[in-house]
Amino acid sequence: MNTPTEDGIQALAAPDWMRTVLTISGPAEPVAGFRATARGPGIIPWVIDWDYEEARLLAPMASEGPAARTLARLLREAAQARAERARDPGVTGGCPFDLHRLVPVPTRILQLGDDSAAARRWLWEHWGTTWPLRQVELVEAGDRRRRRSARITVSFVSADWTPWAALRQIRADWPALDIAIRPGGDGG
Repeated sequence: MNTPTEDGIQALAAPDWMRTVLTISGPAEPVAGFRATARGPGIIPWVIDWDYEEARLLAPMASEGPAARTLARLLREAAQARAERARDPGVTGGCPFDLHRLVPVPTRILQLGDDSAAARRWLWEHWGTTWPLRQVELVEAGDRRRRRSARITVSFVSADWTPWAALRQIRADWPALDIAIRPGGDGG
């Protein structure tokens, strides 16, 4: 059952994932600008205490000896490398609709970490969902230069809700674009 947490936001440990199809259309230049801006790694670049994370990974297997320490260190290094790549401003990534690129999480919130109630509240208020989008795919990209218009369609799943707050901000930031939302869409 989906009920809000005690702070009134929808932030479940195991959310219901909702498919949405989003079509962005309008003049060719603004659509191209939007497409370039929206592309990113598709993750939230939280500030993470890596020593703590390594200890957390090691705790359930600490009695297994040196192999467990090595595994925890390797897992930490892999996660840390991925996080550092996501923070690199030169990384555009393979996600065609990255909410953090369009409605960035402020540094002061990123420093709180993903398990912070204040961070979840910010995501809920500014994105309308408390998890990054998943399974984000470019369904269609069309450029009709003769008519000087373009369209892109993306499909994604979001935790519990379509990211309504982010879409409201995106509409305000990109007024030349038409944004059509189809919750539960078939992706086509």
